[in-house]
Amino acid sequence: AQHQIHHSILEEHKDRNFGSIFAFWDLWGKSLYLSNSRQEIKYGIEKINNLNPHRIYTIYCYPFVEMARYTYLLLTKQRSKTLTKKITHLPTIISSFVFILALVIGFFGNPSTAKADSINIYSHRQPFLINPFLTAFEKETGIKSNIIYSTKGLAQRMLAEGKRSPADVVMTVDISRLNVYADKKLLAPIQSEILFNNIPSHLRDSNNRWFAFSKRARILAVSTDRVNPSQLKKIENLSDLKWRGRICSRPGSHVYNRALLASIIAANGEIYAEKWARGLVANLAQRPQGNDRAQVKAIHQGVCDVAIINSYYFGKLKNSKISEQRNWTKNVRIVFTNQSDRGNHINISGGGVARYSKNKKLAIKFLEFLSKEKAQKLFTYINYEFPANPSVEYSDELLSWGSFSEDKLPIGRVAELAPTAQRIIDRVGW
Repeated sequence: AQHQIHHSILEEHKDRNFGSIFAFWDLWGKSLYLSNSRQEIKYGIEKINNLNPHRIYTIYCYPFVEMARYTYLLLTKQRSKTLTKKITHLPTIISSFVFILALVIGFFGNPSTAKADSINIYSHRQPFLINPFLTAFEKETGIKSNIIYSTKGLAQRMLAEGKRSPADVVMTVDISRLNVYADKKLLAPIQSEILFNNIPSHLRDSNNRWFAFSKRARILAVSTDRVNPSQLKKIENLSDLKWRGRICSRPGSHVYNRALLASIIAANGEIYAEKWARGLVANLAQRPQGNDRAQVKAIHQGVCDVAIINSYYFGKLKNSKISEQRNWTKNVRIVFTNQSDRGNHINISGGGVARYSKNKKLAIKFLEFLSKEKAQKLFTYINYEFPANPSVEYSDELLSWGSFSEDKLPIGRVAELAPTAQRIIDRVGW
C-alpha cells in the first residue's frame, strides 16, 4: 500500500516510498508518503518531450543527454524553469556523476568485458554438478566459463533478451526442457563432425540444435526382501493387481514421469497408456510425493515395495556421505525393465548453442568437449549417469548394476508426446 506510491507519476509522489518491504527506511529518510485508500493513482511513465519511453534511445541514451544538459546549466549558473523543476536538490546531481563514474570504471576497469576467450552458460543443472566439467574444460583449453543457474525461467529470460542475450550455451536435464528451447527457436543448428561421431542419432535433434551428453535410465527400485524381480520384467507390469498398495512414485506431472509415460504412448498407443496409468495410480501405496530419493526411503521404511526412480539417484544414495541415506539402499536393488523387447526407457541431460551467441565457435568447442572421453567419464564417476558416447566405458559403480539394453526410440519423439502424456496424467490423477 505504501510502496505502490513510488510508481505513481504524480509530482507529489516523486522520490517517495523507496522501501519495498519496510516503510521505516522512508520514515528515517524523510521520503515517506502515507497512502490513502480513496486516492486515485496513475502509474506508468509520462512522455518526455514527446519521446517514446520504451525506445532504446530513450532508455539508454536520453538519461545521459539530460545529465549533460543539467550539468551544463549548473556550471553556467543558468536557473531555467526546467532546472528548477527537475533538479530540486544536490543529491540528484551527485547521483548522476556517481552513476557515470561507476559506468566508466565498470566498463574500462573490468578486463573480462573485453575478453573473447570465455563463454556464458545458462544452466538448469545445479552448479555443483556442472562445475567439475567447467574446471576440466578450462584446464584443457584455457577457456573460462561464466554460469547462470536456475531451475526455471531461463527460456523466458532468453526470449526477453532477444538478440542482446549474453548466453552462449544452454544446458538442461530432460528432453522436454531441451525441446522448449528448440521450439522457441533459441538454439542454433550445429555442424560438428565430432558431435556427430560421438553422439548417436537417437540422442540428438534431427536438426542438430541440441545433443545429449549423458543418459539416465528410469528404473524400478525394489525391496530385496519383499519383491521377486522376475515379476517385474516390463514397466507395464506396474498396473497389475498384484501390486495394489505396493508402489511409490513422485507426482506424474514431474518431467521424469511425464517422459516415461510418453515412451509408453510411443510403444503401445494413447489408449493403452491411459489404462496403464490408471492401474498404476490404483496401485500406489501413498499419494505421489517427494523426489526420487524419497521413494527409496519409503521402501526402506516399509511404506511400499516398489518405486520408480532415475538410476543416478541410486548411485548417489549408495555412495552418499550421509550414512542414513546409504542405509536406505542396503535392502534395495534396481531392475531394468523391458529387456526382452524395446529396452529400458532413458532420459537425457544435454545442451545446445544459444541462437544469438557471440562466441559460437567456443560454444561448439565446449559441447564437443562434453562429448569426449574425459567429460563422459566425469558423468559416470561423479554424477552416476550413463555416458551418451557409446565408446566410453562405464565406471565400476555403474558396471556393478549389471548391463542393460536401452530403448532406442528417438528421444525427440518423447518430447513430442509429452503434452499428450500430461493430459493423461491430469485425467487419472497421478
